[in-house]
Amino acid sequence: MGAAIEDNVVKALNKLSEQWDPNHEYADYEFRRQSEVFPDVRLQHTEKGEILMGIELKGWYLLSKEKEPSFRFRITPSTCAPQDLLVIFPWALEDVLSGRPQIFKPFVKPARFVADYRNYWWQHERQTEDNTEIRIPEVTKFYPEGREAIEDKPVYDAGNNFGRIARTEIMDDFVKKCGLIKLSGIEVNKWQDFFKSSSRTRQTLV
Repeated sequence: MGAAIEDNVVKALNKLSEQWDPNHEYADYEFRRQSEVFPDVRLQHTEKGEILMGIELKGWYLLSKEKEPSFRFRITPSTCAPQDLLVIFPWALEDVLSGRPQIFKPFVKPARFVADYRNYWWQHERQTEDNTEIRIPEVTKFYPEGREAIEDKPVYDAGNNFGRIARTEIMDDFVKKCGLIKLSGIEVNKWQDFFKSSSRTRQTLV
C-alpha cells in the first residue's frame, strides 16, 4: 500500500502542476519517486537533476491493532531541507474488511521540524531514567543517496521505539480526528474497540 500511495501522489502532483506552478516557473521540474533513499518523492529538474524539495510519505492503516501510526522516522534533522515535508496518509478498505483502499486527509509537517521535535522529546520530554543520548551523524548536504549514514541513533533503546513519531504527542490531535472517520457508518475508534474486544474473546475461548 505504501508503494501505491507514493505512485499516486507523484501522479497527482504532476497532473496538478497548473495549481502549484500557475506561472510555469518550474516547467522543467517534476515530482519523481525514489527507491530506498530519503525522501521518497523529490521535485527535481528533468535533465539536470537539481532537487527543489522532497516529501517523505508514510501510510497508516486505520484499523491496525496499535490504534496509531507505528512507522519510525529516524532521519537526522540536518539532512532535511527547510522545504521538505513528512506526509502521512491514513487509509482503510471501503467495506472495512474488504473492498478498494481509500485514503483520507493526511498529516503534513515540515520534516526538519518533526526530526528536531523527535530528538527533543526523546531527550527532555520522555519519562525515563535510561540514557537519552542520541548519536547524530555528520551530514553536510541535503538529499544524500544512502539512508544508513543519515539516521539518528539512540545510545539506549531497549523497546526499539526511537523514531515512532506517534509516541511523541506531535500527532495526538490528528490521531483523534482520524478516530472519528466513519467506515460503513461507524467511527474508526469504535471499529478498533470492536476488533480489540473480539480478539480478547477469541483468546479467552482458546
